[in-house]
Amino acid sequence: MFSDTHLHLTNKSGIIPDEFISNASNSNVEFFLASACEPDYFEETISFLDKYRNFYVCLGFHPENFDKEGLSEAMLASLEEKLLFSSKVIALGEIGLDYHWNDSNKEVQIEAFRKQLELAVKLNKPVIIHTRDAINQTYEILKQFNLKGIIHSFSGSYEMAMKFIELGYLIGINGTITFKNSKLYEVVMRLPLDKIVLETDSPYLSPEPFRGKTNESKNIPIIAKKVGDLFGISSEEIGNITTNNFLNLFDLNK
Repeated sequence: MFSDTHLHLTNKSGIIPDEFISNASNSNVEFFLASACEPDYFEETISFLDKYRNFYVCLGFHPENFDKEGLSEAMLASLEEKLLFSSKVIALGEIGLDYHWNDSNKEVQIEAFRKQLELAVKLNKPVIIHTRDAINQTYEILKQFNLKGIIHSFSGSYEMAMKFIELGYLIGINGTITFKNSKLYEVVMRLPLDKIVLETDSPYLSPEPFRGKTNESKNIPIIAKKVGDLFGISSEEIGNITTNNFLNLFDLNK
């Protein structure tokens, strides 16, 4: 049994949700955590909660939502309302810092990040963290908050991964570990298996040999096989371990 702990599911991306879930089920992917990180996608993603079994959602404002304008109180209030919509809205995210395309608005991003972390503390929600070209600053901010969650699409060093783990975070591994030019395997093979979860970031980051094509949750077993090869165990065992990690993090086993 496998889980996809980070995906984006919307008709606007050209994906047919029913087919997406059916394809995943045929690949033994049974648990899903969909990220809606732009307000235009909140309602549509929430609408899938009652439609699909073992389908969960996280909501938040991605750092790319902000240019010169920050996170207003009205936006924050709307987010809080939607986070309380259902018990299946299990996390706040993805949120964080991204200086890859725009580093001229760092203070705006940091303020929005902090406000959302404060909301997560208030609501006792785990967080899904996006960090790109800002990993050290992301860590310095997170260690000021008593939260847990997932570091999505991790691409840092082993030492940084262990720092996040010590704070209470799991490490999200996706299709990038299969890329021919990726050295991520050197980090992952040293991590504790009970601190790893698998994700696709669908429709992005398709694993080899489908790199460049639209990604789906059905590709999780490909990622699991790569991770399993590193640890000398089967992809099915990796699926069971990482799914259990996900369920434990969000108290879903009960």
